[in-house]
Amino acid sequence: MKKWLIVVSALALVGVVVGLYLNNKGGDEITYRMAPVIRGDLTAMIGATGTVEPEDLVDVGAQVAGKVLAFGKDSDGNSVDYGSKVGEGTVLAQIDDSVYASDVAQATAQVAQAKAGVLRSQADLLQSKAKLAQAELDWNRAQKLGPSDALAKSSYDSYQAAYEVAKAAVTVSEAAVEEAVAAVGNSQAQLDKAKRNLSYCTIISPVKGVVIDRRVNIGQTVVASLNAPSLFLIAKDLRHMQVWVSVSEAYVGMIYPGQPVVFTVDAFGGETFTGTVGKVRLNATMTQNVVTYTVEVLTDNSSGRLLPYLTANVKFEITKHTNVLQVPNAALRWKPSQQGTVGKRQNAPSNSELNKPSGSSKRDVSTVWVMQDSGLQAVQVHVGITDDAMTEVSSDELKEGMEVVIGEEQKQQGQTGTKNPFAPAPFRGRR
Repeated sequence: MKKWLIVVSALALVGVVVGLYLNNKGGDEITYRMAPVIRGDLTAMIGATGTVEPEDLVDVGAQVAGKVLAFGKDSDGNSVDYGSKVGEGTVLAQIDDSVYASDVAQATAQVAQAKAGVLRSQADLLQSKAKLAQAELDWNRAQKLGPSDALAKSSYDSYQAAYEVAKAAVTVSEAAVEEAVAAVGNSQAQLDKAKRNLSYCTIISPVKGVVIDRRVNIGQTVVASLNAPSLFLIAKDLRHMQVWVSVSEAYVGMIYPGQPVVFTVDAFGGETFTGTVGKVRLNATMTQNVVTYTVEVLTDNSSGRLLPYLTANVKFEITKHTNVLQVPNAALRWKPSQQGTVGKRQNAPSNSELNKPSGSSKRDVSTVWVMQDSGLQAVQVHVGITDDAMTEVSSDELKEGMEVVIGEEQKQQGQTGTKNPFAPAPFRGRR
């Protein structure tokens, strides 16, 4: 029994040793992902987000209070609603004007009454002037006679007083005429105000455009206070749109009027729209200590596809280089792992240099890796402008059509297992 246990233990030990040997001998297989060096045009851009806005937006409000009785007719003869095309002077809505019509009638009556008051005061003035003329004659005769036996002193004084009273009465009548005339003016102003308020009951479009928003319903009562309630929002011309873009203060110095811009919207994911910078607004905003400026981008919308308030992903063209060598950005970021085989080369960087970030010693110098017969070899390149995917490079040793490493995959040799017949074949690349 002991011999049998010794034999089994010995066989198990041998199996473990053989397994460890084979495992160490197998090692790992590294598969590199490659990408070609290409030549073409490259544009450096600044990315930001913004909102599509109508170029000219008019907020139509109500200046009087009342119930909305009806909507007007748009250019197609339909009731004014969302998306309706309206012309300048088109009736948008009608507010109940019964109260304001009564005010006009009352103000009209007050004007007539004030005008009658003018006539009355003018007649009083004429009467006062006639009395003054008579009093003046009496006073002149009394002065010729003087206080004597023919004219008692009391009569003399009475004629004098009557003359003075008549003069004062004329003055009072003249003032009454002026007051009556002023009352006519005041009544006329009240009438004009009443008529104006009556006209405000008819809501009219001040511009030709498209109704973006209708903010009132038939039967709803609008209340006008210090701020006129908004009833309709009208875009003057949707053929010309703007994109309001928030740009960080770090990049706003690179933005200038007339600068080319491209942008996309989620509504048309596969389509790129173009525009130009109109202006940079000077009223910066700060959010969580981040300062941004609003840049207005002008774009043509003759097709009518761009809708107000779409979110736009905007790119400002900073500079453009033509016919330059380019490599994927991943090629500049990739560094070989410890298991990777680095070929010996006179100008290959040392192991310590391999661990440095690209361009750490010089801002415009980086490293890409190519596959040669002796293994991976490093090629130093001068980098230029870059976009989201590619970077401009220049090097005497890097030519168009060569392939650079952009990544690697590790797979243990001798792996076995069940393969999914429906799974796609893995990408092998070059070794």
